[in-house]
Amino acid sequence: MNDHRGQLALFVLFRLSRSVAAGMITIAFPYLVLTYHHYSPLQLGLLYTSAAVATAALGLLFGFLTDTWGRVRTLFLVGLLLPVSSAIVFLSNGLLPLFIATILGGYSATGSLMEGGVGGAAQPIQTAVVTSLTSSEDRTFWFSILTFLSGMFGALGALLAKHADVRNVFLYATLISGSGLVFLAFVRAAEFRGNLRRLHSKIIIGKFTITGILNGFTQGLVVPFLIPFFVIVYHVPKSEMAVFAFASGTLASFALLAAPRLEQTLGFVRSIAVTRGIGTVLLLLLPFWHVYLFALAVYLVTPALRVMALPVQRTAFTEMVKPDELGRALGINQVARLGASSGGITLTGYLFNVSEFAAPFCIYAVTMAANIYLYFRFFYHGHPRSPEKT
Repeated sequence: MNDHRGQLALFVLFRLSRSVAAGMITIAFPYLVLTYHHYSPLQLGLLYTSAAVATAALGLLFGFLTDTWGRVRTLFLVGLLLPVSSAIVFLSNGLLPLFIATILGGYSATGSLMEGGVGGAAQPIQTAVVTSLTSSEDRTFWFSILTFLSGMFGALGALLAKHADVRNVFLYATLISGSGLVFLAFVRAAEFRGNLRRLHSKIIIGKFTITGILNGFTQGLVVPFLIPFFVIVYHVPKSEMAVFAFASGTLASFALLAAPRLEQTLGFVRSIAVTRGIGTVLLLLLPFWHVYLFALAVYLVTPALRVMALPVQRTAFTEMVKPDELGRALGINQVARLGASSGGITLTGYLFNVSEFAAPFCIYAVTMAANIYLYFRFFYHGHPRSPEKT
């Protein structure tokens, strides 16, 4: 166990270097595209879309490679993509190199700083490596700690980007994310070789894929449009919204630390149902009850409610899927989630464009209710930590 703690410490250093670099890139990239190169918002949107599609495809590809070539070696290969991508941005000019860089680095803006909005192709493999370095008893604890630290160091990276020239940010991101590979080179984790012709966990993978599609769709419906909602409905200035966004993200990061206690008291399924159920009710009220202080409170707490049970969900996923199929399972889940998220973004973009501001929140509530029902239907009786069996 002590050896595993040393390996986890090295992995944490690798992951935090990526989080700092990702936070820097998240802030700097839109300014580089729009104000430094003077490209249009449409071109920025196309860059983000290409990155989201590439992240899903690469996540699936590297998920298969994880089960055949090895978890740590595959993660090292994926880890190279982020510093290579930021180096391309720093060293080149023109739209084509930007497309190549966004595809390699996954500058998709489809996830938070703690969940792979940059470099998201590495997310499934990191989960597989953490699974190798932890036991079922402490896995939720480590998932919550790692995700919390990723969010906080991502925020630190965003602050660092504020004080640097927009182009030089990508040089610093290259050096920081590249240095993290040194730590990963010394990580040794248990490896599981899978048979690509067989997938014994396909039923469980299918169930998590269905819930992942609904999770991704609801995320795309509302999460990217919360700030635009406040700008359109309440005319909140950018200076105030930046403070609220920082506070909301910080609260969400700290909420992740409650995941182990949540798992012990409620179990996997009820943790999902309670946290996301409360968040759904609050979001449903948001477009109908026009009280600014209430709306602000909803904005501050709903991200925390949405991610609070995420480490519990990851632990359940890794325990139900066979170890030699985990890489593929995580890659398949990511493809489903990101694809559905893109659909939700497109739908809400259209609805906001025609001034239907309440419709996305209503669709969100119905979809999330169906998703919670499916969690009970699929997992409540089968999970080893189900409240019925503890």
